[in-house]
Amino acid sequence: MKNLLANIKIKVEEKVYLKDPEASEKGRDIIKYGILLIDELGLEAFTFKKLAERINSTEATIYRYFDSKHMLLSYLISWYWNWLEYRLVFAINNIDSPEERLRIAIAILSGRIENDMDFEHIDETTLQRIVVAESAKAYLTKSVDANNKEGFFLSYKRLCKRIADIVHEINPDYKYPATLVSTVAESAHYQKFFALHLPSLTNINQDGSALEDFLTHMVFKSIEK
Repeated sequence: MKNLLANIKIKVEEKVYLKDPEASEKGRDIIKYGILLIDELGLEAFTFKKLAERINSTEATIYRYFDSKHMLLSYLISWYWNWLEYRLVFAINNIDSPEERLRIAIAILSGRIENDMDFEHIDETTLQRIVVAESAKAYLTKSVDANNKEGFFLSYKRLCKRIADIVHEINPDYKYPATLVSTVAESAHYQKFFALHLPSLTNINQDGSALEDFLTHMVFKSIEK
C-alpha cells in the first residue's frame, strides 16, 4: 500500500495557479521555499522578490506560476485541505462504523501534523502553521465571490461535505451538518491560534492536546438523538 501511495499527487484546482508548480523542479522550489518564507515573515512582509532571492531565481519566473501572493496562499491552503482529505479517505477506508469514521475525521482536522514523506518538497507542519495564522486571508477579501466561482475553495468545501455526510449518516434529522463541520474546521485553527497568542480566549494548551477532546465532545453532543 505504501508503494501505491507514493505515486499519488495532490491535485489543486487549475484556477488557483497559472502554471502547475508540481510539473517542474522550479515550481516545486517555489512551493517549498514559499512555505518556509511565509512562515518566517508572515504574509504581509512576504514578497515574490524575497522568494526569488531565496530560490536564486527571478520575480518574473514566480509570476509565471502565480499572479500574486494571494494566489500563492490560496494554492497552499487548497493543497493543505486536499492533503487532509487524502489522509481521511485512507484512514476511514473499510471502517463500517460512522461514529468511528467521524471521530477519525475530527482527529485529522484537529490533530498535530507529522511530515508526510510522500510529498518531500512540502513541510506539512510548517504549512499547518500558515493555515492557522493566514488561511482566513485567502477568503476574507473583496474578490471572494469571484474566487469561489473559479474554484479556489473547492478542496475545503469537498472535505467539509465528506465529513458532513458522515454526520448525516449518524443522525439524518440533524439540521446543520455543514454548519457544524465548517465550525469544527475553523475552530481547530482559531483555538490553536488563541492558545499561542490570545490564551485568555481558550482553555486549550499551546500543544493542542485537549483540542481533539473538546471538538469531539462538541460534535457528538450536538448531533446526539
